[in-house]
Amino acid sequence: MSDLFADADVDAHRDVLRGAAFRMLGTLADADDAVQEAYVRWFRQDEGTRAAVVSPGAWLMRAVGRICLDMLGSARASRETYVGEWLPEPLPAPDAAASDPLERAIRDDSLSVALLRVMESLTPAERVVFVLHEVFTLPFADIADVVGRSTAACRQLAASARRHLGQRRSPVDRRRHDEVVAAFAAASVTGDLDALVRALDPDVVLVSDGGGIVSAARRPVRGADAVARFLLGLALKQPDARYEPVQTGDGLGFAIRAAGETLALVTFATDDARVTDVWIMRNPQKLGSWA
Repeated sequence: MSDLFADADVDAHRDVLRGAAFRMLGTLADADDAVQEAYVRWFRQDEGTRAAVVSPGAWLMRAVGRICLDMLGSARASRETYVGEWLPEPLPAPDAAASDPLERAIRDDSLSVALLRVMESLTPAERVVFVLHEVFTLPFADIADVVGRSTAACRQLAASARRHLGQRRSPVDRRRHDEVVAAFAAASVTGDLDALVRALDPDVVLVSDGGGIVSAARRPVRGADAVARFLLGLALKQPDARYEPVQTGDGLGFAIRAAGETLALVTFATDDARVTDVWIMRNPQKLGSWA
């Protein structure tokens, strides 16, 4: 059993469970709901039943997996009525100085918006199996009980998830990513449309999530010229806003702030030379980590 579940104190597992649930669900609010429900189920058992559990952490992780599987099924239906585009919640970068393996496991590179967006293409069962096995090393025999499949079927689900995720563009070295984003930012500051277009991939896509709470582009903006004009227009609409560099799970990004309030969080995907994707999170319900 993974060392992540070795602690007998059930409350000590809360952060690990939250990290797993976030990877499965894509927002901290949903992750917190899933973890809370898992603890409710744990304490609903009688004392004797709880005492017989060899690894409370593993029990709770299986419970979180079942809850997230159900929530993913309902989430797909609710996304059909979501106003505009849906993006996973962007989080601050993991602490590179963390020496605790637990901390690294909770906040590693699998928290990037880029990866979480690709994970949206997985089936709920594939996503749960992938997170539980590949990230948190739960054995397939335990995961089989979570998703209601055989051990062999779980292996196949994990392999299918790896194939899907393997088809995404290879991530760029973090330092190079940040250099490309910094060059893009420098072009943005000039207000020079041609310079900004040159910093963008010709097929760049911009996606903005306002959640129906604040204004945002209802559909993806595609192409370097259209994206450049959109971004310059956004800057003109918010002349008092500050664009503060921040480190996100995807690398260098920008928090847009005004009057002490975080209005948006902008993250990017890049190739070795240009920005290929721009993600603008404007939904205030997904900006809690940047307040």
